[in-house]
Amino acid sequence: MKPRISVITLGVDDLERSLKFYQYGLGLPTEGIIGKEFEHGAVAFFDLQPGLKLAIWNRKDLAHEAKVKQTAISPTEFTLGHNVGSKEEVDMVMEQAKKAGAVITDPAHDAFWGGYSGHFQDPDGHLWEVVWNPHWELVE
Repeated sequence: MKPRISVITLGVDDLERSLKFYQYGLGLPTEGIIGKEFEHGAVAFFDLQPGLKLAIWNRKDLAHEAKVKQTAISPTEFTLGHNVGSKEEVDMVMEQAKKAGAVITDPAHDAFWGGYSGHFQDPDGHLWEVVWNPHWELVE
């Protein structure tokens, strides 16, 4: 399999609330909710970087589409890593997320491996890591 991941979809409980969090709180570009005319079709896409989008979709609709039973959520199933260029930028993004309504679960701090990171949960409990890694070069 060639690595061609182009969309990361998050199941959410309240599409409007999550749209506001990501669009206005974190400032991610989007055209808003589309597909409302279709049963189970309402979704919003956010541009992350060339070739990669974030989607939010109601959990019940995602379960219907994938033909799986909707189960209890766990914030430790995965994390979304947001790499930035400095410790100061980690602090800025963490503060932005907090102001947008995120729950800070792990305030930004120096990490044992030489970087700097913190964690927050979005309104639906999805876990994000904001990290500066001095060993990785960011490609803009």
